Amino acid sequence: MEHITLLLAIVIVTALVFDFTNGFHDTANAMATTISTGALKPKVAVGMSAVLNLVGAFLSVEVAKTISGGLINEQGIRTEVIFAALVGAILWNLFTWLLGLPSSSSHALFGGLIGATLMSVGASGVNGGVVVTKVLIPALAAPVVAGLAALLATKLTYRIGRDTDDKATAKGYRAGQIASAGLVSLAHGTNDAQKTMGVITLALVTGGVLAPGSNPPLWVIVSAGIAIALGTYLGGWRIIRTMGTGLTDLQPQQGFAAQTSAATVILASSHLGFSLSTTQSCSGAVMGAGLGRKGGVVRWSTATRMFVAWGLTLPAAGLVAAGAEFLTGQGTWGIAVVAVLLVAGSAGIWLASRRRPVDHTNVTAGTGADTDTDLAAEPAGVVTTAIAAVTPPPPAGAPGQDLSTTIPAPAATTPGQTGEPARPATV
Repeated sequence: MEHITLLLAIVIVTALVFDFTNGFHDTANAMATTISTGALKPKVAVGMSAVLNLVGAFLSVEVAKTISGGLINEQGIRTEVIFAALVGAILWNLFTWLLGLPSSSSHALFGGLIGATLMSVGASGVNGGVVVTKVLIPALAAPVVAGLAALLATKLTYRIGRDTDDKATAKGYRAGQIASAGLVSLAHGTNDAQKTMGVITLALVTGGVLAPGSNPPLWVIVSAGIAIALGTYLGGWRIIRTMGTGLTDLQPQQGFAAQTSAATVILASSHLGFSLSTTQSCSGAVMGAGLGRKGGVVRWSTATRMFVAWGLTLPAAGLVAAGAEFLTGQGTWGIAVVAVLLVAGSAGIWLASRRRPVDHTNVTAGTGADTDTDLAAEPAGVVTTAIAAVTPPPPAGAPGQDLSTTIPAPAATTPGQTGEPARPATV
């Protein structure tokens, strides 16, 4: 570490700041459903998630190597490029957090790296094949695979427990939720903490401190793990509210199925070196679990805003990073301007969030306070209706079966009144 220059030190600190924002931005991935179903108290949930994120950071470096030696070409990349990329990723993370949208911190980082590299050295600096196979394809596949797995797991869970009392099994499912939430947190540490490790390693390579292709040093692994754990403990309450109650109303059975499915997808991807978005995996699993319960409704207005945010993340973070790289390319004064803009933008977003604060005391109280949008229950959409249409009816007398009763409406009692004939009223 004796060869680290002032600029390289600034980049490392900025990378750890991004890791911190990644932590509180993605807390909802593991703990939103656990909190919304009451399996854990909010502060206990984020504390457990923080510890397991830290542990997960030490389990693998495959994703880190994908970023540090695969996404962009290390040769010819200046340290300023990485700084600009991190600026774009941090500002997009904070902006979507303000809106309560669970966008992808991973794609914000990828977009920042791609945009800054294109501005600096052109298309030759980006490995298009790696972008397609290890970023874009997993981005499309992860929410679909996790969603289908959660949908099937939810249906199976309800099928197995159809003859049992819901109250009797809820406690067991809540315990299962806690275990599966811990698994998601562990998976998040193995995937997302590694992304910051990869960026810092890439900065060390461009600064001449490490040889190309090197694994992250131990101090990089430790610092990245601590940063994401601290961010997780802070709790991204605005996004937790959206994930926990804004997409769908989950029961413990659904929460267990969603978290188990998401954790399986994330851990498998980390093992293969696919740097997928844990946010998209968990969001897809939540929607799949919502569709898997008979009568469950996914709030497609909220889901649509999420899809739009997902689609905008790569280009938006890339554009901001490209602008930042243009300024850093002007010399020392440009780097200083970018640093000032980053601090000012972050402070402005934080001040805006204080107008309608969301924390552990009100994260489950109502909806809409964080996005100025009413997330109350809405009619079933086309997909929900189609799923419900092919769902077999429950056995006669099964718990929760929809019943209707017809009673006569009261007849007119006033002497001489000639009202309409009594009509049946359905309740």
